[in-house]
Order: sequence, then C-alpha cells, then structure tokens
Amino acid sequence: MRTTDRILELDCSQTTLTFSQRLANGFATLSSVLRVFRNRMEINRLHDLDDNQLRDIGLSRADLTSAFLASTFFEDPSEHLTRSARNRGPKSLFRSRKD
Repeated sequence: MRTTDRILELDCSQTTLTFSQRLANGFATLSSVLRVFRNRMEINRLHDLDDNQLRDIGLSRADLTSAFLASTFFEDPSEHLTRSARNRGPKSLFRSRKD
C-alpha cells in the first residue's frame, strides 16, 4: 500500500495596507458616521410633521419612537423607518381599494 502526503502551503503572512488604502478606509468610516448623524437629524425633523403628513409617507409617531429606541447611538434608525413604511405601504393600498 502506498500513500502520498500532500502538503498545503498557506500564505499566512498579513499584507500591510498601503497609505492610500488606509486613507480610503478612513474616509469610508468617516462618511458612514456622518451619514448616520445626518439621518438622525432628518428623523428628528420628522417629529415636526403632523400625523396626517406622517401617514402620507407611510409612518406613524410610534414608528419614529420605536426607531430611536431600537437603534443605539451609532446605528442608523432610518433603516427601521424604511422597513416600517414598506411594510405599511401595501396594506394601505389594499385598504384604500376596499373603500
């Protein structure tokens, strides 16, 4: 019986990032943080709308409150509001056709 050994060589050495790659990663992180803060400010402006205006865009006051409570300080609450509006959208269209 004859066996052969196979050796798998892995290149485990870590490659270092170039200056431009590190700079691009830094700008991507900074733009992500700025986008989260900008979205939070825009969602705060939604509190100024009345209930009818919020209903027009598919949201409610409870959605605004739950978006802030469900997200931490560095998470983007706009994703929660987008899901809420999309889930409510088809239901409201169906309700308006029934009336």
